[in-house]
Amino acid sequence: MYTFVAGENQNEITEEAYDKLREIISKLRVEGGYVPEVGSVLHDIEEEEKEYSVSRHSEKLAVAFGMARLCEGRIIRRVKNLRVCRDCHSVMKLISRVYRLEILVRDRSRFHSFRDGSCSCRDYW
Repeated sequence: MYTFVAGENQNEITEEAYDKLREIISKLRVEGGYVPEVGSVLHDIEEEEKEYSVSRHSEKLAVAFGMARLCEGRIIRRVKNLRVCRDCHSVMKLISRVYRLEILVRDRSRFHSFRDGSCSCRDYW
C-alpha cells in the first residue's frame, strides 16, 4: 500500500508516478480529447497554473503509479479522504476507456466504479 499527497517532495516512488502520469495525460489528450477542467480551481492564478494544479492531484498520482506497477487486467483500487474533483473524475473515466482498465475509487461520500469510459455514479456525486 502506498500513500500519495498532492505537492509532496519527490522521491523514487513519486517520481515514477509523475513520469507515468505525464505519459497518461499525453495519451488522453491525443486519444481521449482530454482538456483539464479548471473551473473548480478557486485560486486567483493564471490558466496554466490552474492546469498545473489539477494535474498534480494525489488521486491521479495514485492511479498512475498503480498503472505503472500492476499487471494488465488488474483492478486499481484507491481511497480518498476528500470528494473527488470534476477533473479527476473525468480523467478516471478517460483512463478506463482509453486503457481498458477498471478503477474503483472510494471518496468521502461514495464509491465510484470506472469502466469503459463511464462511472457507476452516472456523473452525480
